[in-house]
Amino acid sequence: MIRVRFLATAIAVLVSCTLGGPIAAQTASQTTSQTAAPIVTVPGMPPVIDPTNLYSEIGADRLSPAVRYDLPRVYVPNRRSNTVTVIDQATLAVVDTFRVGRNPQHVVPSWDLRTLWVANNAEGRTDGSLTPIDPLTGKPGAAIPVDDPYNVYFTPSGRRAIIVAEELRRLDFRYPQTMKLDYSIAVPKCGGVNHADFSIDGSYALFTCEFDGAVTKIDLVNRAVIGTLVLTPYYARPDVVAHLATFEKKPALVLNRPELGESVYAARGMPQDIRISPDGKLFFVADMLADGVHVVDGTSLRQVVQTWPIPDGGSPDMGNVSADGRYLWLSGRFDDVVYRIDTTSGAVDKIKVGREPHGLTVWPQPGRYSLGHTGNLR
Repeated sequence: MIRVRFLATAIAVLVSCTLGGPIAAQTASQTTSQTAAPIVTVPGMPPVIDPTNLYSEIGADRLSPAVRYDLPRVYVPNRRSNTVTVIDQATLAVVDTFRVGRNPQHVVPSWDLRTLWVANNAEGRTDGSLTPIDPLTGKPGAAIPVDDPYNVYFTPSGRRAIIVAEELRRLDFRYPQTMKLDYSIAVPKCGGVNHADFSIDGSYALFTCEFDGAVTKIDLVNRAVIGTLVLTPYYARPDVVAHLATFEKKPALVLNRPELGESVYAARGMPQDIRISPDGKLFFVADMLADGVHVVDGTSLRQVVQTWPIPDGGSPDMGNVSADGRYLWLSGRFDDVVYRIDTTSGAVDKIKVGREPHGLTVWPQPGRYSLGHTGNLR
């Protein structure tokens, strides 16, 4: 039995919410959208076609002409090998491996879908960089020096790239072609800032704070931090920290705390990836240590609505779904492999890659534009 990390379950939940519904459900959504109020987006952002489903344009039949001739590949950044492994989606063969900058974390599709950026954040050093890959050929170009690029996102208008400088607790907004710095937003209360998703109208984003067990809301229009929400109130208890010395020693769920008026985890949170619901009202936050998914109201940033525990826990890492929805690809971060999971049968194939594979990208993907990460398309 393979040992995959918890986020696999979270990704499966999000995929079912966004991509996996039957045709009848999609038709019903389109009918509903005819009467739903239109979404007023920020300037430059492509229109929301279906106000009830912001993922309406990323169905399996919605490949953009821009990616029509791109090679069907999986690009796997190997954090400790300082390489990218390239896998042929059809044959599962490793067709290329090339060196990139130090500590590659994620492979990120650009807003216009024409470049895949490898984020090399050079942990603890000052020689971070971004390596471009041409998806037509699968070959890398010359790296561009960039401070601490743990992850990369794009504003909904596509006018700026957002470099997530995790170690520096900063979001750097850069011009997407040259990566020249325009401005920055400091996030001092968001230790381990790493993953994000954007509101349906493009006016704000929620970033997860991995080391502070929280999420931070960023006003993209006024360029400011709106607030920070702690997801797991007991994350800093010394006795809990001792229990978390290894992933195998996780504390159990503490139920029925009347003094708090709710059930809580006696655990330090470690929120990872985040995705918005199709109607744009809720955000799903995968928490690696709480073994579940937090559900957060993004508009009010109010108290956590609900937490879904995953039975028996687990520990998956980054992944993506193939364009036709048939396979879920996941990096087996501590096993130096990539898993290809059949979304119908659950059958698993393993492909050996470099050391510590992380934020892989399955390409091409359907959609009009990319908001970043390993394939957050709309």
